Amino acid sequence: MGDTLPALSIPVLVFASGIYAACRTWWRRRHPAPPSPYTHQAARLAERAMLVDAEQIVDGAYASLGTLYTGPTATDTRIAATRVAPGAAAHEDDDRPAPAPAQTN
Repeated sequence: MGDTLPALSIPVLVFASGIYAACRTWWRRRHPAPPSPYTHQAARLAERAMLVDAEQIVDGAYASLGTLYTGPTATDTRIAATRVAPGAAAHEDDDRPAPAPAQTN
């Protein structure tokens, strides 16, 4: 009688796990899982979004620093980084008077 309970527990465990598997399969058929975020399509979409963000960063940097590489043009004579016109003395924006021009004899 002492061996009957362990001997019957094994078939009951197998039967219960079979019923659990059948119920889980039935549930998954009725309620499918959402698509995985790790699919090839999701990877392609993430790559495109990353490229768009990188293009925006590069375009913004070129828009703000482009005059440093190309130089000022005739229509754009003010450098945005310094707010000083090319060829203008820096002391014009200061409150200090301009130095006297050097006299030649």
